[in-house]
Amino acid sequence: MNHGTSTSSSRAPEPLRGVIGVRARAALAATIIVAVALALGSAALVLLLRRSLSASVEASVQDRVEEVFVELEAIPAGTSADALARSLGSTAQSASRQGTVVQILTADGDVASQSADLEGEPALGQPLDPADGIVWDDATLPVEEEEAYRVARAAIGTPTGTYTVLVAQSLESVDESTAAVLPLLAIGYPILVLVVAVSTYWLVGRSLQPVEAIRAKVAAIGGRQLTERVPVPAAQDEIGRLAVTMNGMLGRLEAAQLSQRRFVADASHELRSPIATIKAMGETVVAHPDGALSGTAAEAFVEEATRMERLVNGLLLLARADERGLAREQHDVDLDDLLAAERDRIRSTTALTVEARIEAVRVSGSSPQLAQAVRNLVDNAVRHAREVVALSVRAEDGIAVIEVRDDGPGIPAADRERVFDRFVRLDESRARDEGGTGLGLAIVKEIVLAHGGKVEVVDSGTGAALRVTLPRQREA
Repeated sequence: MNHGTSTSSSRAPEPLRGVIGVRARAALAATIIVAVALALGSAALVLLLRRSLSASVEASVQDRVEEVFVELEAIPAGTSADALARSLGSTAQSASRQGTVVQILTADGDVASQSADLEGEPALGQPLDPADGIVWDDATLPVEEEEAYRVARAAIGTPTGTYTVLVAQSLESVDESTAAVLPLLAIGYPILVLVVAVSTYWLVGRSLQPVEAIRAKVAAIGGRQLTERVPVPAAQDEIGRLAVTMNGMLGRLEAAQLSQRRFVADASHELRSPIATIKAMGETVVAHPDGALSGTAAEAFVEEATRMERLVNGLLLLARADERGLAREQHDVDLDDLLAAERDRIRSTTALTVEARIEAVRVSGSSPQLAQAVRNLVDNAVRHAREVVALSVRAEDGIAVIEVRDDGPGIPAADRERVFDRFVRLDESRARDEGGTGLGLAIVKEIVLAHGGKVEVVDSGTGAALRVTLPRQREA
């Protein structure tokens, strides 16, 4: 048996929505709903029409019954049999109309009088008691074509005796009126359904024109054309908001692309200098294998290699932050220990004056990352300080505050946000000569954000002051 053929042939058919578009589906759904609604409405119309006509027939029959009652009550007591027969016959004939027949029964059930159309017919029902009121029924009477009739029977006591009056009116007019409406509905129903289908298809197509324009524009925008935008319709509806959202997304993609290009260009530019230095050192060693690098050259070699290592590590950290964010570890970190270590390091490696105000503050997070953030802040201050670097850490209302100040040239107000961007140097040549990579404060920003904090430049009379705030670990 060919199992492969069996599997292919048993594959489920493609869903309907994959075969026809939104426009056709909307028109189909609207047509079905309207068709069902019209069908139910037509049925209700016919039923209401028939009920109304039947009620009119009943009212007419009841009027005839009351007319007969009035005439029977008017016959005086003691009327002779012949006169009574003539009066009853006159009453029955006067109450008869086209399509209406009357039959009057005595208390014994004998026919006292009836319409000419019932001549020779026996009693059409049993005699009633006046207390029974009007008894209604539908029946086919032996009149000409034996049509359906609405029949009312009621009894009345008169001076000449008790009589049961039967009045019946043909339902032919009800049937004819109902039958006259059905062809109109049969013609109008498909026309209305067709009009709804065509109108819905056209209106949905017109409504979707902006969507198609957006789709076509997005399809035409290539990877190098992110400056273009999709057309925004004048109507501020869902489609208009979709276009605005799409343009916002294109704007973010354009900004991300520009940032990526700038990042790659800056990284290439930063790596060029240490790579060129290391290459020159390597060429010297190759050209003079028996020679030895001078102490100064060796120091330069190590310095450039270290600088390149810092740059690559910084790039990797920022790449991880861009891709999935920095993983935040949940460990106790004593910020006072980190600041104290940096204070001792600066005092032992530089001639700067270090002012420190350190309080015991504990937060939750990654100790290596927070240590790197603190070191980058301190290194930035050391590079720009003239004589003094001030470090402080304190606790305030559920947060930990770290401040690093220097007495250098400071940061202009216009650059206070930009200094946390990647590869930004306010003093390009000096920062590179002093070993900066242009990534230090950008790394600080990513680490602080990953720990739920904030880093900012604050006013400080002279020099620059950077402040980091972090959520403080609550005391147990």
